Amino acid sequence: MKRWIGLFAALLGLMTFTQAAQAQTQVSAPCGIGQAGATQTIAIGQTGRSMLLHLPVGFDPNTPAPLVFLLHGSGGTGEKMLASSRLAETADRHGFIVAAPDAGISVERGFVWNIPGVPTITGAVPGPGDADDVAYLTTAVRYLADQGCVDDSRVYATGLSGGGRMTSWLGCVAADRFAAIAPVVGLRAGNPKKERPEEPDPATCRPSRPMPVIAFAGDADTTNPIQGGGAGYWHYTMHAAEQRWAQINGCTQVRDTRWVADKVYEEGYAACRDGADVVGRITAGGGHSWVADNDALWTFFAARIRPQS
Repeated sequence: MKRWIGLFAALLGLMTFTQAAQAQTQVSAPCGIGQAGATQTIAIGQTGRSMLLHLPVGFDPNTPAPLVFLLHGSGGTGEKMLASSRLAETADRHGFIVAAPDAGISVERGFVWNIPGVPTITGAVPGPGDADDVAYLTTAVRYLADQGCVDDSRVYATGLSGGGRMTSWLGCVAADRFAAIAPVVGLRAGNPKKERPEEPDPATCRPSRPMPVIAFAGDADTTNPIQGGGAGYWHYTMHAAEQRWAQINGCTQVRDTRWVADKVYEEGYAACRDGADVVGRITAGGGHSWVADNDALWTFFAARIRPQS
C-alpha cells in the first residue's frame, strides 16, 4: 500500500512540475508580431478588425513593452493619425508600442468612434447595431498581452479631437485596462448634463479607480473650444472637465498656473489619490490640431502603472 501511495505522490509531483513548466513557457513566450522598428497591420483575435501597430526600434520580443493607443479624430484613420502625430518617432526614442486603430463607424472616407449617447459629427447617436469600440480596444489589450508583446499594467490612450473624446470615455469606463489618458483637443469627463449642458453629468463618468489625466489643448480652438459651447457633444469648458476629473481622483491641491514652454502654460490639480494627477497643457494661439508635446505626454505616462487587482 505504501508503495502505491509513494507512486501516486511521485506522479502527482510530476504533473505539478509539468503544469508549472507549461505555464512558465506560456508566460515567457516571445512576442511574434512584426519586426522592431516597423509598422504593420495586425488582426486582433476574433474581433474581425485589425489595427496598425508600430514596434519601437530595439524592441525585445522577450520583454513585454508599454502600449499607447493613438485614436484618430472624427472622419480620420489610424494611418493618417500615426503619420501626423509623429508618435512612432517618440516611441522609437522611448521604447513603447503604438497602436493606431480605425474607429468602428464609417463616415465618408474615414471613421468615427462610438461613444454611447453622444452624437457623432454626422449628428447621429450610435445605436445598438454599431460597433462597440470599447470592447474592441479592451480586447486588443488582452490579445496583445496574451501574445507576450504588451505589459498590460502599462497601457495608455491618447487621441485627437473625436479621438480625444474617445480617450476620455475610456478613462470613464475602462479604468481597469488603462493606466493613464492624454486627450488632445478633446478632454471630457462624461456627457453634458441634459438640463445644464454647461456641466458634466457625473452619472456618465464613474471610473472604477482614479485615472491620471494629462490633456492638451489650444486656446484658439473653435471646434472644441476650451471656453465651452460648440457642438452638442461638447458644451462645457475644459476647466469644468479638469475640475470633474479632480473630484473623481480625490485631488486636494490646485496647481499654480505656470509657463512651461514658449506659448505653453500648464494648470491642473495635484495631491490626488494613487498619484492620479490632472494636468492641462494649453498652447496660446493653438487651434484644433495635434498640439501635444509628445515627450511630455510620454513622461507623464511613463510615471504611471495601473494598480493590479
